[in-house]
Amino acid sequence: MTGPLAGVRVIEIASLGPGPFAAMLLADMGADVVRIDRPGSVDADAARRNVVNRGRRSIVVDLRDHGGAEVVLRLVEQSDVLIEGFRPGVVERLGIGPSDCFDRNPGIVYARMTGWGQEGPLAERAGHDLDYIAVTGLLWGTGRPPDRPVPPLNIYGDYAGGSLFLVYGIMCALWESQKSGRGQVVDAAMVDGAAVLSTPITALRATGRWQDARGMNVLDTGYPHYEVYECADGRYIAVAALEPQFYRTLVEVTGFEEPSEDRLDPTTFDERKRHWAALFATRSREEWDRILGDTDACAAPVLDWSEAPSHSHLAARGTYVEHAGIVQPAPAPRLSRTPGSIERTPPVPGDDTDALLAEAGWTEAEIAALRESGTVS
Repeated sequence: MTGPLAGVRVIEIASLGPGPFAAMLLADMGADVVRIDRPGSVDADAARRNVVNRGRRSIVVDLRDHGGAEVVLRLVEQSDVLIEGFRPGVVERLGIGPSDCFDRNPGIVYARMTGWGQEGPLAERAGHDLDYIAVTGLLWGTGRPPDRPVPPLNIYGDYAGGSLFLVYGIMCALWESQKSGRGQVVDAAMVDGAAVLSTPITALRATGRWQDARGMNVLDTGYPHYEVYECADGRYIAVAALEPQFYRTLVEVTGFEEPSEDRLDPTTFDERKRHWAALFATRSREEWDRILGDTDACAAPVLDWSEAPSHSHLAARGTYVEHAGIVQPAPAPRLSRTPGSIERTPPVPGDDTDALLAEAGWTEAEIAALRESGTVS
């Protein structure tokens, strides 16, 4: 493996959502990520196309079997990080909890990814992205009044509040361990991460620049010049001309006729939105993109999933790459000397079972015995 994390070994206990995405980010930067998959039938083709699992090797271990815990702990002895996403108490019952791992490797960073965290009244309750952003206020800020809040994609809670804070915690703990020689537990809760994501809105509220009522603020569909408008072909253009100089450019380039003098007067917002909507409805999305694309009007076409990789800027930067026949986002961010890369296709569970066991010191006879018993497969 190459990249800035080359030499870092990560054990990923298979889970859903934010845990695998965090492991992908680490693998993209060169970490050797070993995924502990569960026994069971799999669709090999689907597994190969699940690009969130790119960059890994896979071993299938039955964690309900006593020998399964020993397999994981032997791997922990040679690793720097373990990622797990069970509810509190589950890994302890399986024999691979933090204390079990620290006994084998005091320097291990034990990263725990949950929705509600390791303690608190809801810690053992089930939940999903929508629940975590609901209780932190993030969900309240979506949607247009008087309609109810609109569930966004699960980016806020699962991936921004979950995966990115998990990776951040792991990197902080790894950095500290270089000085102390000791590992520690990273308690990454999606609800905590989602709350931190709302800090900029908290600052605006504290300074009197944000109203709690939805649709009344600069970033929540309140302002006419921070909006999405439909074009003549039924497609959309996004406008984000917040600063005065960018707004002037937008007006000049589009030929917009101001219905009133003060663009920040809330009493004129509805009328202004109608005027902007009527203007953008006169041309197609591509026409507006040609008019606005090379200016500082802060406007961009709203592309669908299939269109995005072909956008001129994204194509020029290589923001999307084709790997193993699948167009997918390239690793980010970009490092000048040791950039990340996609080095392995997503594995079928168990692809690397024998190789990983051999690396950890098992003999051929011992591996055969583990397979015969069903501990690994």
